[in-house]
Amino acid sequence: MAEFITEQIRNLAVLGHTGAGKSTLIEALLYRTKAISQKGRVDRGTNHADFTAQEQSHRHSLEPSFLNLDFNHHHINLIDTPGLPDLFGRALLPLPGVESVLLVINAGTGIETLTHRAFEAARTQGKVVLIAINHIDGNQDKLSELLYDIQAKFGSRCLPVNLPTAGLDAVVDCYLHCANEETADSGTEPLFHSASAARDELVDTVLEEDEDLMELYLEQGENLTPEQLHQPLETALRMGHLVPVCFTSAETDVGIDSLLEVITELMPNPLESNPPQFVRGFGDAMKLVDVTQNADDHVLAHVFCVSIDPFFGRVAVMRLHQGCITIGMKLYIGEGRKPVKVTHLFKLQGDKHVGVPRAVPGDIIALAKIDELEVGAVLHDSHDEDQFHLPEMNFPQPIFGLAVSPKRRGDEHKIAEVLHKLVVEDPSLHLGNYSLGSKDAEGQTVLQGQGELHLQIAIEKAHELFHVDMDTEKPAVAYRETITSSAKIRYRHKKQSGGSGQFGEVEILIEPLPRGTGFEFVSKVVGGSVPGQYIPAVERGIKEAMLSGGLAGFPMQDIRVSLLDGKHHSVDSKEIAFVMAGKKAFIDAVSQAAPVILEPIVEMKICVAAAQVGDITGDISARRGMVCGTNAIGEQKIEVSVEAPLASVDDYSTRLKSMTGGDGQFFMAFIRYDVTPEHIQRQLTALARDQHN
Repeated sequence: MAEFITEQIRNLAVLGHTGAGKSTLIEALLYRTKAISQKGRVDRGTNHADFTAQEQSHRHSLEPSFLNLDFNHHHINLIDTPGLPDLFGRALLPLPGVESVLLVINAGTGIETLTHRAFEAARTQGKVVLIAINHIDGNQDKLSELLYDIQAKFGSRCLPVNLPTAGLDAVVDCYLHCANEETADSGTEPLFHSASAARDELVDTVLEEDEDLMELYLEQGENLTPEQLHQPLETALRMGHLVPVCFTSAETDVGIDSLLEVITELMPNPLESNPPQFVRGFGDAMKLVDVTQNADDHVLAHVFCVSIDPFFGRVAVMRLHQGCITIGMKLYIGEGRKPVKVTHLFKLQGDKHVGVPRAVPGDIIALAKIDELEVGAVLHDSHDEDQFHLPEMNFPQPIFGLAVSPKRRGDEHKIAEVLHKLVVEDPSLHLGNYSLGSKDAEGQTVLQGQGELHLQIAIEKAHELFHVDMDTEKPAVAYRETITSSAKIRYRHKKQSGGSGQFGEVEILIEPLPRGTGFEFVSKVVGGSVPGQYIPAVERGIKEAMLSGGLAGFPMQDIRVSLLDGKHHSVDSKEIAFVMAGKKAFIDAVSQAAPVILEPIVEMKICVAAAQVGDITGDISARRGMVCGTNAIGEQKIEVSVEAPLASVDDYSTRLKSMTGGDGQFFMAFIRYDVTPEHIQRQLTALARDQHN
């Protein structure tokens, strides 16, 4: 493999809704650049991005896969991502490791639910976005309308850098090689719009980032070259002021050469992108640090994807930001005092691990068989960077859960290990007792994810790859509790049983906080009435009480507790006494603060045929849901936006299949907690009382 310098590297994550043709487009790019000798097909399970047995069985990308190619003295790292809405968390994993996102849209189906979410996620993280309208063949009459739809939804500065010809057998360049006048050859005229007009729009947008160049352009009528426009163009891309749009057909290879040229000539190299936001320290002491991306400086890299194979072991994919890594080098992981030795260094090409002797800043590489490496881990070669880290990535909150248990007695430890591996690979999975609140649920191990398919794929993988079989059942809905008014309580914990006793007295004020705030503890003690060493014990007791709830045993949230006063005894006061005093005081205060039960509310996007909208909206209303709007997408398809309690729609996949004959699709995401209706609160409280008795 040839060596490249940082300026020659381009890193792109390929995102888009399932069916957009991401994997097929990558296959066309690999084949065009001779990175592969033969094109594979998704429908036959032979494409290079979907190489696992599970992906070939499902005929879908299920996890990020890494491929690379060389074109015109540039090295391009491409990361294929899942397009199924349930797996959107997995699709987000590669974003911290790239400068750019290639957002693929199917010309036939247009902008779909995940397209919106992918665009927003890319811009939120400061990534440059390049849109590829794929499958243009056979969709001639939709292309002009789709471009206008993209501009309406993502901004008027989504501008074409090429346009399809009338025969859809080629694309016309609008920026890199376009003259100011239309070509006389009608065979290469665009299907719609004008190449010169498109170039003028692009140039005008780019020049807004450089006043001096704009003045030269206006006053002297200079015909500016792409080289002159490069710097302001990169600024426009970084700021999101320009989103290039390309037209392609992965099946017929139309637009593939043009797309490769756009990637190498227009997409930023690692030195031109928004710099990674590394910070030093934690909490209030956290400060931003500069990353030089210089090959001669200390090594600084971070892991953004991990896969665990029962045969090959743990493979950690990382982005090198600074310094060079070579075989034999010793690196520290986070604040670890003992370095690990780099014995192997890889470039991933689908299922192949291609050894390389050296990596330069900006490249994406992999290390194997280092068990300490997890997503977010930072590697460096100097203790000067011990506390360097990237802000924790926010994944969509899990809303579906499965309580899992071993099929065979004695497999508990094995299952715990496999579940941990699944969560290490996919941080959008959560593991724990998230939905507990009743005595029946005590001791359940709950695997939570974005949807039924997300969890099904995880359970399948545990069986097929790690040979672990589990029983699953539906866990309780993740209800929570809070208070709606304030209350002040004074409580004394006193215990005497011979010898030294226990004594702790506290006065606390509890107050409701805005929804989603969590928990705040404030000490307002003056004069040492509660010695400083016992204040953390009071907080601990309160947190323990919050886990058990005040009405039906559900965890509590959105509460501020202020420790106002108290008393202590020079002999009998000890930590356990103030833990118990805090706990009992909080329980008594909650009973006087009008406690209520909260239920999770989800946002749903339901895509069905236009004729089925009435059935869908009626069913949602019957399930305590609220229809927020509808949007036409594609031919005879309507997207219905809904908000509903999770408890009413947690079986919606089965229900939708029944109503639409299997044709309907939906996406669901948690948005907030709301107060549960009074009759449901009574039911949940009575159920908890019966179980307690």
